[in-house]
Amino acid sequence: MRLLVRLTPSNIFFRRLFRSLRMESDSEDDMLYYSHQKLSSLIREKGNKNAAIKEYLENLNYQPIKDFNQGLEWFNVSEPLSFSKHLKGKIVVLDFFTYCCINCMHIIPDLREIEKEFSIEDGLVVIGVHSAKFENEKASANILAAVQRYNITHPVVNDFNSQMWKNCEVNCWPTLLILGPNANPIVMLMGEGHKENLRSYITASLEYYKSKKQISDHQIPFKSAYHLLPDLKGPLLFPGKIANFVNENHQEILAVSDTGNNRIIILKPDGTILHQVGSGKVGFRDGSLSICEFNAPQGVAFQNESTIFVADTENHAIRKIDLKNSMVETVSGTGFQGNDRVGGKLWRQQVISSPWDVCLYRTPDMDMTFYPDGKPPIRDVLIIAMAGTHQIWALFLEDTVWWKCKKYPAGTCLAIAGSGREENRNNAYPNSAGFAQPSGLALCNKNKEVYVADSESSSVRRLSLVDGKVTPVVGGDRNPNNLFAFGDKDGSLCEAKLQHLLGLAMSKDEDTLLVADTYNHKLKKVNITQNSVTTIATPGGDTTDGKTAGFKEPAGLCVSSDGKKVYLVDTNNHCIKTLKLGPDYSVKSVTVLNLTLPETTTKVENSEHQILDGRSVTINSHGGKLILKIGVAFADGLKLTEEAPQSWSVELPGVTWSCVPASGDTVKNVDVVVSVPSGTVNSKIDVEFNLVTCTEETCLPKSFIVRVPVVQKNTGSMNVESNLRVILDPNNIQIA
Repeated sequence: MRLLVRLTPSNIFFRRLFRSLRMESDSEDDMLYYSHQKLSSLIREKGNKNAAIKEYLENLNYQPIKDFNQGLEWFNVSEPLSFSKHLKGKIVVLDFFTYCCINCMHIIPDLREIEKEFSIEDGLVVIGVHSAKFENEKASANILAAVQRYNITHPVVNDFNSQMWKNCEVNCWPTLLILGPNANPIVMLMGEGHKENLRSYITASLEYYKSKKQISDHQIPFKSAYHLLPDLKGPLLFPGKIANFVNENHQEILAVSDTGNNRIIILKPDGTILHQVGSGKVGFRDGSLSICEFNAPQGVAFQNESTIFVADTENHAIRKIDLKNSMVETVSGTGFQGNDRVGGKLWRQQVISSPWDVCLYRTPDMDMTFYPDGKPPIRDVLIIAMAGTHQIWALFLEDTVWWKCKKYPAGTCLAIAGSGREENRNNAYPNSAGFAQPSGLALCNKNKEVYVADSESSSVRRLSLVDGKVTPVVGGDRNPNNLFAFGDKDGSLCEAKLQHLLGLAMSKDEDTLLVADTYNHKLKKVNITQNSVTTIATPGGDTTDGKTAGFKEPAGLCVSSDGKKVYLVDTNNHCIKTLKLGPDYSVKSVTVLNLTLPETTTKVENSEHQILDGRSVTINSHGGKLILKIGVAFADGLKLTEEAPQSWSVELPGVTWSCVPASGDTVKNVDVVVSVPSGTVNSKIDVEFNLVTCTEETCLPKSFIVRVPVVQKNTGSMNVESNLRVILDPNNIQIA
């Protein structure tokens, strides 16, 4: 297990403060900061984990923590939670996080797995305590978007003044604090990589406190944050990145990572959808365009008209889309997060960590001994912003001789810049440089450079693709350890300030770098010769849902093939915007790109699934939001088979519809939000269930479809909720 913590100036301050407080404690063991060390030492001493944890619990002397302040904003619940009411009798895991932090993102799948294993009825509640790093992250609307974007289903509270952080003596992101049934601290775990420890401590704590009859099986008031998505959101859900390509017929095509819907959309510049790549289900599956699965994909890059590489971020993989053969395959990564900071293995043998962006670099092969005419072939190298290890990596798509005339066989994937330490360190030697969560790339072929959006240092960096030298461009601070040098200020080098930028694009003439300054919600331009940045003003005519709306955390962009437009991914507005450029990159107009596709999808009836026709719902002809809830109950001795796989998934009429979540394995209460486009008639939504049930005598697989007809009328509402209840007994399945 590796402990990856953010050692920032504020963290160092807190550590020094804690050291100064030791004289007021009987020993270091009395401090929460050392609780995990104390427990680990006891386990080693005893040699029996369960016995050691039980002894540890019997001798706890930490005082209960203070309750949450009143007036805080909560998400995924219908009312604020308290230790005295909702959390009494529960083992509580407090996840202290800030939503920009890649290490915090790595914790989320672990927590999701733990929550599947231990339910609310079992006595476990996970609560995300959001304690912001950036000013932008203190706004509840932005935290809500992050909760929706990262599919966080447990309660989250906006600890906007970091009061709970201070009460619990937290000093780094991420931190997990396990509490007993009376809000008494048990153990604090700092950094990522604690899943097995977390599971062990929760298991032992539940057993211990249940033996004392202190665990309650009561519910808490959940309400999905997805219900708060905009009524007229459109088909995209938190799109991340965009790239373009011009074919031999001078036709431009775009690829957009529809991150929240776990798919890639291929479209024309007018918004006509050409392909949907991915089923929309969360997963890691190669295959045809319709059955393959992604998990929060981000960066996209064309190799040619029919080949697109994808940074499949939460699958920790690089995927290749082959439009010609309608297939998707994994070219690097295993589907599991790696901690390798060197690399060098081939293709799928190499583990990687949270790739966030990709770009394709074409370089002449440098082995001149084989090309005496001086005309070596051009080799394709995929450059990767590896946010999870704070490095820049390369995937060599062909046998290539590159820096220092070293030969890399096809498929070699390795770090080319960055030590892996999270810092803003420039250096002539690439492996001695340091990055802080690189999240965006832009290639400058003219200068043989790649520009890096170094998000956690809020800076733009430059990596030479000739010798690997890393140099500053704008933003950040001269102190490589200061990752808090953010703001919103035009200027040169480190006098300029940005705030957690994620997206970069090079101008057609390759003299100007365009920047999606994400947390400042702005578009900016960088003179790459002068290392200076200037904010680009945008007109007030930008409209979303019929209302004037600025950008909301834009994360990706590309420049059109003619250099006259910018396609901007306006992430939290769930759309792509087309910015028409004037002289010197001024913006003359901003319009939302309307995604369209003739709805020709026909449903293929599956004889293995019983179809249950639910009552129809009516929604406005302009589209809207449908909240669909399906409860599944069992009768006459039928029940779900323990340990057997259970699943449900949603099938939509077409690609211009979207649904979140689109699938799951918690089948008794399905709660989804469907975005319905305008202009469809007599559509149907299918929710397919595949269950393994049993009685005392036999096993009974149950597969069925709940079909919900959707009717659109001018008089319909734009926000509709439909509740259905399905009852299963050994012989029948019916809608109540």
